[in-house]
Amino acid sequence: MNLTAYLQAKARAGEAEADQVSVILGLADAAIKITHLVHRNGIAADLGSDIGGTNSDGDSQKALDVRAEEIIGASLLGRGAVYLLSEEQDDPVPLNDEGSLLVAVDPLDGSSNISVNVTIGTIFSLLPAGERPAENTLQPGRNQLGAGFFTYGPQTTLIFALAGSEDIPCFVLDPDQGEFVEMQGEVRIPAATKEFAINSAYANHWYPPVQRWMSDVLQGESGPLGKSYRMRWVGSLVADAWRIFRRGGIFLYPGDSRPGNETGRLRLVYEANPMAFLAEKAGGGASHGKGSVLDLVPDHLHQRVPLIFGAKEEVDRLEKEHQ
Repeated sequence: MNLTAYLQAKARAGEAEADQVSVILGLADAAIKITHLVHRNGIAADLGSDIGGTNSDGDSQKALDVRAEEIIGASLLGRGAVYLLSEEQDDPVPLNDEGSLLVAVDPLDGSSNISVNVTIGTIFSLLPAGERPAENTLQPGRNQLGAGFFTYGPQTTLIFALAGSEDIPCFVLDPDQGEFVEMQGEVRIPAATKEFAINSAYANHWYPPVQRWMSDVLQGESGPLGKSYRMRWVGSLVADAWRIFRRGGIFLYPGDSRPGNETGRLRLVYEANPMAFLAEKAGGGASHGKGSVLDLVPDHLHQRVPLIFGAKEEVDRLEKEHQ
């Protein structure tokens, strides 16, 4: 089944609203265009090069960051989204005069990997616009009507979930047909795992709760957890997340003692909330260490938080360490 047919079936079953269908199809159109650029990176230009600008948080912008956001904005015109909330912009970007949704995006996640041929992606979140959309941008993740992400790697893929449906479908872009077709296999995150993803280069900066957890993990079968673990770390959130949703594991990007990282590094609105929504839908957990990410009310659009998501047993264990 292709993506259009899947979403139309969800709409007929009352599990998806018309604007949700329209916006996801618009994002899929954008992803196809971004894929075209990614596959041609380095041929005419280096899209991973700095362009001299910075985003809302002061991070240097890559050429593909800017192009991806432009493509997404254009693809959402006339599609039921009132504002685009983007990691690359200080303020909400008006899209349409009418619509029921706010669309939050990280247009190009993992942009430091563009020039080294590592999987990158686009993360999105659908929020209710309400009667006063401009005043309704700071919402907890529990309000999400849908969320998902695309990956641009050996395959262009899509995983998403809708609040009104229990399904978590995965799609892959068929380059011959030029459309997304459904992949087989249920998306469920096993409660237990022997696989973790974390950047261990910062171990000496971690706060005690994460250090204690890692100490137990590294003791293997002879330690308190009674099993041997293995580490998998790509350094691209969407790549590590795709692996966890397809085969399990746990992902950690904790806060640490480095200046600027004390309260975490990932953006609540654009990265943590969509991943947490998907993780809980898939039977896993998602925490900032002391509670569910989805219960946080953003202070501002670009708030950063710690993020732990994946196997529920490990998420619960880490929350106990933080008590």
